[in-house]
Amino acid sequence: MAYVDLHTEGHTLLIKINRPEKYNALNLAMYHELGQAYARLDADATLRVAVLCAEGKHFTAGIELNEWAPIFGRGEGFVPGPGEIDPLGVTGPQHRKPVIIAVQGYCFTWGVEILLNSESRIASRDTQFQMLEVQRGLYPCGGATFRLPREVGWANAQRVLLTGERWSAETALNWGLVQEVVETGGQVTRALELAQAVGDAAPLAVQACLKATRYGLEHSREQAVAQVNRDLAPVMNSEDAAEGVRSFLERRKAAFTGR
Repeated sequence: MAYVDLHTEGHTLLIKINRPEKYNALNLAMYHELGQAYARLDADATLRVAVLCAEGKHFTAGIELNEWAPIFGRGEGFVPGPGEIDPLGVTGPQHRKPVIIAVQGYCFTWGVEILLNSESRIASRDTQFQMLEVQRGLYPCGGATFRLPREVGWANAQRVLLTGERWSAETALNWGLVQEVVETGGQVTRALELAQAVGDAAPLAVQACLKATRYGLEHSREQAVAQVNRDLAPVMNSEDAAEGVRSFLERRKAAFTGR
């Protein structure tokens, strides 16, 4: 049984979690299907961006603990299989192309963590976020401990990580955790609109920007500048860069090919 549905719309890969009868709880099969979807995004040259969403009233109520507890007990955490990319971005290389996420209802535990490993976030007005691990004698191992403080500030992050309390879509917007809050039911449509804008841009430049900004978060200013310069010539000498100049001079929309 498949727990993740994939559809393509132009240059966009729509990744839809589909286990609503279990509130989209993350089991092992779903995790590996997501890893395969992220690998497809990276490998397929026709794809430039992904939208991640979930079927049903809730994005996810958390993990299937009976499946994950033995793995966590061995200290293994989230580990992708061969040919997969960890959708949480903790183990191994991260995805190279932008992921836009649309969430609704419950967005608990790994739902927050996969959101933190995305490039732009849309939440429906009814979204409730929660990192409830400490209420169950656990603690987050999918990236929240090092990403959430950076995203929302130390004290905001510790408040929810150390208590397990919920926070609303409006709070998430105020903290900068999500970029837009829309009426319930409109989150996927809005995410697809943003994906269209990303897909219309030059893919080599988009991927270089994503690579450079990630690198800059983890390295010194001098190292970040050196990384920018390493990727500068390949982008500037691409066919897309030439097309960008032509389209500007001809006052038309550019048609990028990713070359």
